[in-house]
Amino acid sequence: MRFTRTLQVAAATALFLAATACGSSGGGGSSATGLNPPDLKAPSKLGKPEGQVNLIAWAGYVEDGSNDPKVDWVSDFEKQTGCQVHSKVAASSDEMVKLMKTGEYDAVSASGDASLRLIASGDAAPVNTDLVPNYKDVFADLKMQPWNSVKGKAYGIPHGRGANLLMYNTQKVKPAPTSWSAVFDGAPAYKGHVTAYDSPIYIADAALYLKATRPELKIKDPYALDQKQFDAAVALLKKQNADVGEYWSDYLKEVSAFKSGDSVIGTTWQVIANLAASEGAKVKAFVPKEGSTGWSDTWMVSAKAKHPTCAYKWLDWIVSPKVNAQVAEYFGEAPANAEACAETSDKNFCAVYHAADTAYWKRVAFWNTPIQQCLDGRTDVKCVPYAKWVQAWTEIKG
Repeated sequence: MRFTRTLQVAAATALFLAATACGSSGGGGSSATGLNPPDLKAPSKLGKPEGQVNLIAWAGYVEDGSNDPKVDWVSDFEKQTGCQVHSKVAASSDEMVKLMKTGEYDAVSASGDASLRLIASGDAAPVNTDLVPNYKDVFADLKMQPWNSVKGKAYGIPHGRGANLLMYNTQKVKPAPTSWSAVFDGAPAYKGHVTAYDSPIYIADAALYLKATRPELKIKDPYALDQKQFDAAVALLKKQNADVGEYWSDYLKEVSAFKSGDSVIGTTWQVIANLAASEGAKVKAFVPKEGSTGWSDTWMVSAKAKHPTCAYKWLDWIVSPKVNAQVAEYFGEAPANAEACAETSDKNFCAVYHAADTAYWKRVAFWNTPIQQCLDGRTDVKCVPYAKWVQAWTEIKG
């Protein structure tokens, strides 16, 4: 079960980011460079549990049985630790950042477009991974990445990840597509039946396609676009708009559109493809030859945490094999803990979600927040900050 996730970032926040230096969004284990967060220290040891923990999370990450009696990994945590869980569901990364600034929350499940903001502003503290025993079993290619570390210092515990895929109706889209060109340059062939993810971050999907098809633009990172590169991506999306039947953010609406035939091709998540197929839609979903964008979520601890011991106990619990498996299956994403794959109820789950497929994830450009200092390391130009992406998205949709 995958939940709606939006990435609207307030202009004020993005303008703040414009003055903030962040690092490369590439993979390979390098930490962000050029980011100079406040000099905060991670704890060297944990104290006595404080009796409660206050969390901000995506819907489906902190389940206590109230939504579904069969879905509960909070109750056992409370019994074992004595930490009562109080959680607030956030609808967007922007909301998470705002809530963390209040100092009322101990930890947050931040996506890559929020994590660096929390680090830069000093709202998230470094994490001592030695105090999270289950961290040792987290997939290596999720550790110390540009969205969860700075200068060799970890700022969170990886939770799960997913890719933004290309899905198509196998009966109506022939020959089978291999490239994102099917929804960009080839979109007129499916006019009115193309669907796209409804978020300014979708501009990065266009940039990823242009990186492969227009080498003269010299795009290295789809989240680091100078004005010329950005204008090209926006122009491509404005052209695509004429063929888009629906922009989606609710996964149930996309399932319905593919079942009815209103949509025959467009961006999707693995869980949507699985659900649509299980309900009779003739669909396939895959990472096209250009690669894809995606998300990686990280549990981060507030620099102002009032219940730090309970927060650390939660971080260890949520990435423990059995719990991480439960969350991944319920939410619809690849688990972060390699040992979780042996705990899933569907023994094929990790294969379907490519949990341990390192080569697969190397083809995914994980969400990051565009800022003026280019994330790809260029210093001779300014890149377009996210506030401008938000404005452009409104223009793209008309």
